[in-house]
Amino acid sequence: MKKVAIVTGAASGIGKGVAEAYTNEGYQVVLADVDEGRGQAVASRLENSVFVKTDVRAEEDIITLMAHSAEHFGRIDVLVNVAGISVFKDVLELTLEEWDNVINTNLRSAFLCSREAAKVMKANGGGAIINIASTRATMSEPDSEAYASSKGGILGLTHALAASLAKYRVTVNAISPGWIETVDYESLRPEDHAQHFSGRVGTPDDIARACLYLSHPDNNFVNGTELVIDGGMTRKMMYEE
Repeated sequence: MKKVAIVTGAASGIGKGVAEAYTNEGYQVVLADVDEGRGQAVASRLENSVFVKTDVRAEEDIITLMAHSAEHFGRIDVLVNVAGISVFKDVLELTLEEWDNVINTNLRSAFLCSREAAKVMKANGGGAIINIASTRATMSEPDSEAYASSKGGILGLTHALAASLAKYRVTVNAISPGWIETVDYESLRPEDHAQHFSGRVGTPDDIARACLYLSHPDNNFVNGTELVIDGGMTRKMMYEE
């Protein structure tokens, strides 16, 4: 029986790249996103995939997503929590509604998706959960309070889930991407690439390959940790001339 991966936020960007990678590895993939048009378009190009319209802020949508996946494919082996939004706004002007929307989309959804997927994984005998955090979990620019808090919360959620789900043979890890260009890579400037030890800005494929690594059964000794994928950018000292 083919393995099954669920990817949230799969209609575009990193989520789309992750969904494509698992399809190429022979997985049956469930694409979840609130954008039905783009999500259906991605699913139509990928073999062995289905799209399930999902608002990850809604618990009932997540429960339906996991139930549909289990019924359609019979199992869930991998969950990649990618769905996320950002609001960069003067903290003195940030509304509670905007704060809650970011937290519920980025952090609460990761908990709810993990909880529901783990119920199926337990019955399967195990699985892997990967949460997409961010280097902004540990470093910030002004006016990023909601986003940074949500991503920092994901790191805490990750090691807590790893502890709780170990008895079910479910590994839980986080990936913290740095600068990953998802729209127009060709428009980047030489100085953009030069900010990285690796000499380039990242792509969704860089994150997708890491997901494949973390979810491979041979790598189940990697558990409860954060994998930073940023081309070395957060380790590079910057001085203004």
